Amino acid sequence: MTKINLLYHKEITCPVCNNEFSSKKVRFSKLRLIKRDEDFLSYYEDINPLVYNIFVCPNCGYSATEDKYKELSQEDRKIILDKISAKWNKRSYGDIRDIEDGIESHKLALYIGELLKYKKIELGSLCLNIAWLYRMKKDKEEYRFLELTKELYEDAYYNESLIGTNMDQLRLSYLIGEINRRLGNKDKAVKWFNTVISNPDLQFNKALETMAREQWRLTRESL
Repeated sequence: MTKINLLYHKEITCPVCNNEFSSKKVRFSKLRLIKRDEDFLSYYEDINPLVYNIFVCPNCGYSATEDKYKELSQEDRKIILDKISAKWNKRSYGDIRDIEDGIESHKLALYIGELLKYKKIELGSLCLNIAWLYRMKKDKEEYRFLELTKELYEDAYYNESLIGTNMDQLRLSYLIGEINRRLGNKDKAVKWFNTVISNPDLQFNKALETMAREQWRLTRESL
């Protein structure tokens, strides 16, 4: 199946400048999963939806995930206009994207997230997406963004509520453990996998339990 058949146009109104533009999105129903890494990066045949995850206004540069592309406060609009739009070289990400476009659009969204003081869990997830995109192109920059993800996720674990996010404590603990394992921090990885395995709520998530026990075993064996 060609990329064109896997994509459709989404019409968007920018909440910063009210510009109307279209951006391509992926038809998930037509995707064929090839494999999934232990930190949940999914690989698909022909196309990866991660590349199209960020909407970018070609007029003012406002960039964010779909759930963030909604009405902003006047203060946030002013921040974007002053810090982004004033320096923005107008360009469109609305057509077919490659991995580089995916990385650029995610980095824009990450910078904007820092300006608008997103939660640490949200910034961490953007960093993880960037790490995944670098992994897809086999670039060692992956590890720099995994390190950033780890720091942000640990901060979120200890200091933020996860209510209203797409993350729960079990999944977050597991991800911190797996990212530490990938970074070579094996003792820390074992500690975080133990946190997952000892959580009584794990009985309600058998898939995650299987993954956590296997990654704990592999990490212990490599120590």
